[in-house]
Amino acid sequence: MAKAARSATGQGVLHPGWRVWWLGTRPATLVAAVGPVLVGTAVGVREAGAVRWLPFLAALAAAILIQVGTNYANDLFDYLKGADRPERVGPARITARGLVTAGQMRWAVGLTFGAAALLGLYLVWVGGWPILAIGLASIAAGILYTAGPWPLGYIGLGDLFVFVFFGLVAVGGSAYLQTGSLSVLALAAAVPVGALITAILVVNNLRDIPTDRAAGKRTLAVRIGERATRWQYTVLVLGAYLVPLLLWISGWTGPTPLLAWLTLPLAVRLVRVVLSGVQGAALNPVLKRTGQLQLLFAALFAVGLLW
Repeated sequence: MAKAARSATGQGVLHPGWRVWWLGTRPATLVAAVGPVLVGTAVGVREAGAVRWLPFLAALAAAILIQVGTNYANDLFDYLKGADRPERVGPARITARGLVTAGQMRWAVGLTFGAAALLGLYLVWVGGWPILAIGLASIAAGILYTAGPWPLGYIGLGDLFVFVFFGLVAVGGSAYLQTGSLSVLALAAAVPVGALITAILVVNNLRDIPTDRAAGKRTLAVRIGERATRWQYTVLVLGAYLVPLLLWISGWTGPTPLLAWLTLPLAVRLVRVVLSGVQGAALNPVLKRTGQLQLLFAALFAVGLLW
């Protein structure tokens, strides 16, 4: 997937093609950037009565770019910290496999976050300083997840980071771009979205417990152990389905957000697989399908909020 040419010094110079860079984006995780924007925009449109298409599209593109930049940064800094070991059973990391150099990945991280920042300038013009704060914090968190002296993912704070930024921040920010305010409904709607996206990370960390422990990467899964992590996944996935019901019972919405319950059979199947004790590479399909579950749930939940 990557071609090598020889420089004047005789050292290999990598010229990675687009397939290599696409692999490095970790395509299965990119859906995590879409669901929050859909749900947040749906809340905003429900409250404002009309959709602002350009802010929606710009927010969606910026969210995807921040997700890609975060994945590239993780690829780079996990490699530099020695966390991507040969026995890793997850999707390939392109820096660790030698498909790109660390220098090339640094450029990719900078360019991706830079493109997100350019889109952010328009979003700041639309939404003002709160959007500026959200954008800067999101980019900083994406880098600090695996970089710096206290990387969030290495000290057990990754789950909290994902819930806050992919749930509360992303959904709330998307709603704010539509209405210019932040409502209780937006924060409530962010909870199931954040929970399901956190579940993607949980199953990833469950799979990687042996290699993370050996590399000194103290994720929450490493800290609490395999059994508790499987139950954490269960609570996050099944707990997400309580929110549409509570919104209806409390009178915040009608019953239509319960459309998200159409995905419950898939959620139950995934929970049963995780609780069955499967390990290693057998969890890779669960990771992919949890991402798909999150997107389907978010899409149906958004439609229900608009209906």
